[in-house]
Amino acid sequence: MEINEHLIKLIGVAKGFGELDFFAGKDDLTKTEFRLLQEVVIEQEKGNDIISSALAKRLGVTRSAVSQIVTKLERENIVRRVPSDFDRKIAYIRLSDYAKSMFVRQCERANALMAELERQFGKKRLENFIGEYDELCKIARKIAEKNKEEM
Repeated sequence: MEINEHLIKLIGVAKGFGELDFFAGKDDLTKTEFRLLQEVVIEQEKGNDIISSALAKRLGVTRSAVSQIVTKLERENIVRRVPSDFDRKIAYIRLSDYAKSMFVRQCERANALMAELERQFGKKRLENFIGEYDELCKIARKIAEKNKEEM
């Protein structure tokens, strides 16, 4: 059986972008570690704390995976677990001061890479590509959902 050529190319595009690491650098955070820090920063900027189960949900990984990542980042003085004053079962994940500066550096590096991509590819072309890709994904999700319901 033959698989549609466009399907293969689309999977390749998605996989290719998924493999790009705009956050790579001397700090050596993985994409998942960076995303975890990003979620912690988002909550801290709102004046909130976040727990492991919420991080797992946002990252699309298990609580066990988040626990392993947090333990590794804790050893590296990037995050710390802070016990709740109200519930001994809960620990909040917070960034260390070192992690905040690391996060800012990695964001600056990623933004510089995207600026260069935009410069070389063209801002309007990039906006059009993203818009078209988003629309394509919406349609594909609808078709997949309908197909799942019919089976």
